[in-house]
Amino acid sequence: MLILLPPSEGKTAPSDGEPVDVGSLALPGLNKTRERLLDVLSRLKFPGALKYLDVGPGLLAEAQRNLTLREAPAAPAHEVYTGVLYEHLGLGAFADTDRVLIASALWGFVRPSDRIPAYRLSMGATLPRIPSLPALWRDPLRKAVPDEGLIVDMRSGAYTAAWKPKAATLVGVRAFENGKTISHMVKATRGDVARILLSGDPVETPEDVASAVRAAGHEVELSGSGRSWTVDVLK
Repeated sequence: MLILLPPSEGKTAPSDGEPVDVGSLALPGLNKTRERLLDVLSRLKFPGALKYLDVGPGLLAEAQRNLTLREAPAAPAHEVYTGVLYEHLGLGAFADTDRVLIASALWGFVRPSDRIPAYRLSMGATLPRIPSLPALWRDPLRKAVPDEGLIVDMRSGAYTAAWKPKAATLVGVRAFENGKTISHMVKATRGDVARILLSGDPVETPEDVASAVRAAGHEVELSGSGRSWTVDVLK
């Protein structure tokens, strides 16, 4: 089983530590694209570059971190990524797992233990001479990311457009409250489901995923067939 997580918009900037060593990150086949993006981000001119990053003036200081990412302090990804999903998951307890990859517009994917700096870049950004980050990442990710076995995909939006498994059995996770989806609740539920799956015995099938979540006390509906399945958690 492999769990794909989204990044968080908010990140905790490390206060000290050695800078990122791109060569040490998981999936070294992505390093050429990582280096290209680091170069582009280091040359941005502010405040005009805010339009490329699709953020407002209130995030200027955070966005300007992109200028010095090669020299900035780095920390394990499980410490840098924050937000509702990560609060419910408690990824630090699984820091050394090889069953998790975290999607990133800058790094492609990283492991929880990979050391990275805080950065500001979403997959929907349009950088100079790079109008589409999903398109930029599509081929490198296709070549580098394992596409086999069972993949529980908790990404959304442009991150799924950057890479979609073709051969693996894919399980998506949704959450509903009174028949409606609520973004905050979906993130929390995905964090809970990831924690359940990482804490228990290995799962191999969509039915195993649904059974594990159900055994943890959640009401679950499983739908799908073949290589495409969805686990709906009902509140």
